[in-house]
Order: sequence, then C-alpha cells, then structure tokens
Amino acid sequence: MSIVVSALKEEQPHEKRVAIDPDVTKRLIKAGMKVLIEKGAGVASYYSDESYQKAGAEVVDRQTALSQANVVAVINLPSDATLDALKSGQVVLGLLSSLIKPEKMQQLADKKVSALSFELLPRTISRAQTMDVLSSQSSVAGYKAGLVASDAYSKYFPMMITAAGTVKPAKVLVLGTGVAGLQAIGTAKRLGAIVSGYDVRPASKGEVESLGATFLTSSVSNGAGSGGYARALTPEETAAQQKELAGFIADNDIVITTAQVPGHKPPLMVTQDSVDNAKPGAVFVDLAASELGGNIAGSKPDETVVTDNQVTIIGANNLASELSNSASQLYAKNVQAVINAMVDKDGNLAIDPKDDVFSGLTATTNGEIINARLREALKLDPLPTDEPAKDAADEKADQSAESKGAE
Repeated sequence: MSIVVSALKEEQPHEKRVAIDPDVTKRLIKAGMKVLIEKGAGVASYYSDESYQKAGAEVVDRQTALSQANVVAVINLPSDATLDALKSGQVVLGLLSSLIKPEKMQQLADKKVSALSFELLPRTISRAQTMDVLSSQSSVAGYKAGLVASDAYSKYFPMMITAAGTVKPAKVLVLGTGVAGLQAIGTAKRLGAIVSGYDVRPASKGEVESLGATFLTSSVSNGAGSGGYARALTPEETAAQQKELAGFIADNDIVITTAQVPGHKPPLMVTQDSVDNAKPGAVFVDLAASELGGNIAGSKPDETVVTDNQVTIIGANNLASELSNSASQLYAKNVQAVINAMVDKDGNLAIDPKDDVFSGLTATTNGEIINARLREALKLDPLPTDEPAKDAADEKADQSAESKGAE
C-alpha cells in the first residue's frame, strides 16, 4: 500500500515546533511515501509552506491531513476534536502524555487507532536511540536553559577583569544531570560560570566532571531507576535530599532544575525555605514545571515569578519550543526513525507488539492497550505471555541447569 504521512499544525498556544521538517519530508518521499503538511504547520519554526512544497509535500487543510493519512505525526497530544477525527487503522505518533492522560489512550484504543507515545519509549535499547525524542528535545531545552538563566541574571556569568576592578564569576548549580542537565552545565561553563552538578545517580559523576563541573555527592544511596531515569524517591529520601540541597542552593547564584519522572509529579527539590533564603537577584530555572507541579516551590509553567526577596523563578517547561527550528529538525528525524522501523519488507506499515522497542513505545494497537505501564495506570490486568506454563518436571530441570551454570 502507499504510505501517507501527515504533520499537523500544533494547537497549544506556546508550541512553535512542527513534527516533520522539509528535510525529513524529502527523505520520506524518496522512500516512496506521500507527505501531507497542514497549511501553516511549520511557520512558527520558520518553515514556510513553499519550503514543504519544494521538498515534494502537499500542503492541505486539516481535514485532508487527518482523513488521508496512515500516520499522523504531532508534537503534543491533540485536542479532543482532532482525536475524534482519527479513524480505525490510523497511527498517531507524538508526545501523547499517555501516562498523565491514560483515558485518552483508551479512547483511541476503542476507535482502533494505534497510538505511539514517545514518552513510553524504552530508551536503554540501543536501536531505540535514533527514536528518542525525550533525549533530543531535552538536549535543546538544557542548552536553552543556560541562556535563559544568563539573560535573567543581573550580573556577568564569567569573571571579568577591567580597569575598574574584577567581577567574580556567577556560581551555577544544576540539579539533575541527565541529557538536559549536562547540556545546561556545558552551556553555563562556556559562558564562563563556576558550575556544579547534583544527581542521585552515582554514574553521573564522570559525565559531570568531564564537562569541567564539580559533582556534588548525594546522600541518597542510589537513585537510578529503569529506562535511563532517576527513580521516584521515598518520602524519607526526599526529605534528606531537600535538607542537603538547601546548603548547596544558598551558595549559588543560578539554580537550574531538570528532574522528571514520566507520568508522575516532579520531585520537589527546592523548597520554599530554600527560595526564601536565596540571594537577592538569584535566578531559578525549572525545566520540570508543569500542571502536576515542579522541582521548585512557587514555579508555574510558562510563567516568570519574582518573589518578595527579589528571586526570579522561571517556569521553563517548554524551552525546546523556543529553539523551534533546531528542535523540529531533531524531532522530525526521530519521527522518521520510528516510521522506517514500522515499514515491513513488503513496504507496508506493521507494528509488532512483541518487538522489544514497539512493545514499549506503543500505547495501543488493534484496539488493545499493550504497554504494561499504561495498563497499570488504567487498572487493567497484565496481558498474558506467550510462554507455555511449565510443569513441575520442567521447573526442576531448569533449576538443575541453573545450578550447574552457577558452578
């Protein structure tokens, strides 16, 4: 069959990215696919309708982009009206907030629409790395966070030696040193600041130090979780973390926070006491600010708050959108990687629910919720495995083999 891929214009007021750029449009068409772009979809990312047409795409209205596509690529979860317009057999691909709004995935399952949600991707599988939207967009956001912080800060970032005297460099603390945190560290270092990084994952130490920053040791024994994320901390660990961070925060001029746990409320790392005790003129940038909360007390998504003690708190939950052109380029390549992986040897779209990547990435297909985390969120029973039940003799044989192997 002929595969038709469409990209929609995003509906959220703060979103400037587009799911497919002209370069990936060319690549998809070269692979034998047809590409439909909703009129004006790329304008906020500085991709004109004409640039898509030159790449070989058809620029169409929203209804056509929705009705004719096999694959609908988006950045964020579309509106209810858009979801209602999808039909059986179609695939929708994007950051669908599946763990936060699992009921929307159930609605798509009921319509027999396949939903591939990037936040479900098993990121530690090597062949999934080209599909990893969370990493590509976090990289953009982390870089931009350093620039946002320097712009809001009322002093120099680097040490400046002038005829009038020497100005001390800014001290920057980055909380959470995953992809976004490391990019923030790198940017702040290039701007000349003294930078420290903090993470509950011990493995982060080498990465932080390789960028010339100081790694701050955590009292949490090991906060590493599955899928490349930090795990959710216990209440006792959270209290201990907040206590140890209070001293670090008070000693810094800039604090950038990046800690997120997909599908859960972000951990509160900077308490109200820490905000109240911060230096006048200090700047906090919260990349985890969301409707569920953030890493910093008082942060609000898409808002900048200045406290009574002259501390600036920036709810920077959508920084990747502020570098919309570069972010869209990277996102589009992730989309292309997923589409290429879905095409079988006969040139048809096929989602293999037994594939180790697609079993994680896919929220729903063929009318069924197949992602284990999503089924748990919806309080559905686990799907049965294909492995036949073993009888007592088989289990005894397995145990004997394991025993010999251990020797």
